[in-house]
Amino acid sequence: MNNITKYLVYGPNDTLRRLPAKLFDSLEPKYLYTYTSSANKDEIYVAVYEQFEKQINATITLTCVIECTASQTRIELKKAGGRMGFRGSSLSEDKNIESDVVDFIMDYSKRFGLSLQEEVESPPAEEE
Repeated sequence: MNNITKYLVYGPNDTLRRLPAKLFDSLEPKYLYTYTSSANKDEIYVAVYEQFEKQINATITLTCVIECTASQTRIELKKAGGRMGFRGSSLSEDKNIESDVVDFIMDYSKRFGLSLQEEVESPPAEEE
């Protein structure tokens, strides 16, 4: 089970550069790290979101890595934590932090006319 979701966002450079700032203003992460390259002005943001789910008594962590280059913005979402199994854990019907972040990215790209593409990795071919 792969719990990494990857998106590529294409559009005007100024609009792409505003995406991380608007996301972090709207949904404030618990930890935020930024890096700006001095050579080509590329930016990398690493944000860590935490959400405690009371029903299953577990914390869910979402790591969001945003790479802003001149032509595209690449977003990787990695969900970790929580509990799955037979000990009374059930899927939460409440909105979790991952769906909030994905909804914001989709809404932002639709509002500003950006192209959003989800990267789907093909399974490796089996050798006989």
